[in-house]
Amino acid sequence: MAEIISLANRVTRIAPSPTLAVNAKAKALKAAGADILNFSVGEPDFDTPEHICAAGKKAIDDGHTRYTAVPGIQELREAVVYRLKEDHGRHYTPEQIQVSCGGKHGLYNIFQALLDQGDEVLIPAPYWVSYPPMVQLAGGVPVAVPLAEQDNFDLDPDILERCATDRTRAIIINNPANPTGSLFSRRALEAIGKMALERGWLVVTDDIYETITYPDEKPPHILDVDARLQDQTVILNGVSKSFAMTGWRIGYSAGPQHIIKAMNKIQSQSTSNPCAPAQYAALAALTGPQGFPAVMKQAFLPRREFFVADLTAIEGVTCVKPNGAFYVFPNFSAYYGKSFNGKKINDSVAMADYFLDEAKVASVPGAAFGADDFVRFSFATSMEVIREGMIRIKKALAALG
Repeated sequence: MAEIISLANRVTRIAPSPTLAVNAKAKALKAAGADILNFSVGEPDFDTPEHICAAGKKAIDDGHTRYTAVPGIQELREAVVYRLKEDHGRHYTPEQIQVSCGGKHGLYNIFQALLDQGDEVLIPAPYWVSYPPMVQLAGGVPVAVPLAEQDNFDLDPDILERCATDRTRAIIINNPANPTGSLFSRRALEAIGKMALERGWLVVTDDIYETITYPDEKPPHILDVDARLQDQTVILNGVSKSFAMTGWRIGYSAGPQHIIKAMNKIQSQSTSNPCAPAQYAALAALTGPQGFPAVMKQAFLPRREFFVADLTAIEGVTCVKPNGAFYVFPNFSAYYGKSFNGKKINDSVAMADYFLDEAKVASVPGAAFGADDFVRFSFATSMEVIREGMIRIKKALAALG
C-alpha cells in the first residue's frame, strides 16, 4: 500500500539509535533460542539498590503519582544542589537545576533551547551515538572534532581550532567518554575553556559516567579550569549509570538560570514532568549511601583488565585501555578486506554483523560513533560471559581469510 501521508524532513535525516537497535536484535535472537552473548547494551549489570527501590515503592504507596513541578520536585533539585557542592565544591540553586526523563532527555532539552537553524556544535569523535541526531533535530549542524587513537583519544587543541567557525555555538564533552572510556587531559580542557570564554560558546559537559573512573587521582573537570566557565556551562548527569537506574529514567542538568528556564519551557510542552515515583527513588539515591558506584567499579576493574589484555593479544588488534565507563573500543581495521564464505568485511558494520551472525556476539559498530575502524563492547556483564565472548571473537577473526 502506498504511503499517503509524507513524513517531516527531520525524520528522514536521522536514524534510530544503533545501540538500542543492536540490543533489540540481540534480545530477539536470544528469545528465538540463539545463544547470544550481548555486549551491546550500555547499562550496569547490577540491580538498583534496595533502598532506592523501596523509596520508589513508598512513593506510590504515599500517593506521589500525580503531576509534579515541570523541572522536578523541589526536594530532588535540592539534593542535586547538595551533591554538586558536597562532591565537587560547586554552588548552584534549585532554580538552576532541571530534572528530566533521563540524561538523554536533558541533552535534547539543551539543544532545543539553544540552537537556531544552522548553528554548529563541536562534537569530539568518537562520540556517543545520539549527540549528532539531537543537534540535527534542533536545526543545528554537528561538527566532528577527530580524536586520535594514538593520543588515547585526548583532544588536540590545534584540531579543535581548525574545526571551529563563526557559526560555532557550543561544544559537548563527555568525560569519561562513551564509547572510548577515555578522559580528557587538563591541557585539552584548558584549550576548550579558553576558546569557549573567548568566543562565547556554551559548554555542555556530559558527566553521566563521572563516578566510574579508574585512575587513583580524581580526573580534571572543565569547571576546574576557570571559575568563569560556570556562567556558560551546562552539566548533564543522572542516576542511570551511578546507581544502576537506567529504566527509572531520571537525569538532571545544572547551569545558568536563564538556560534552565528555557529548557523548562521545552519540557513543559513535551513530558510536563519526569515520572513522579522515579523522582523519589532518585532522591533516595542522591541522599542515601554513596558507596554503590565503588562496588560496581570493583567488579568492572578485573573485567576491563582481562578484556583489554585479551584483545591486544590478538594479532592486528589494538585497544586503548579505558580510564572510565564500562566499554572497550578495539580497532579491528587490520581485518577489513578479509572474507568469510565469500562475504567481505569492509567496515565496522560488516564486522559487527559478522560477530553477531557467526560468533553469536552482539556489539556496536564504530561507525555509529563516528569511528569506523572500531567496534564497541560493554564489559558491564559477567566475567564468564566476557571469557566466552573472547573465545568466540578470536575464533571468528581466525576464520577470516
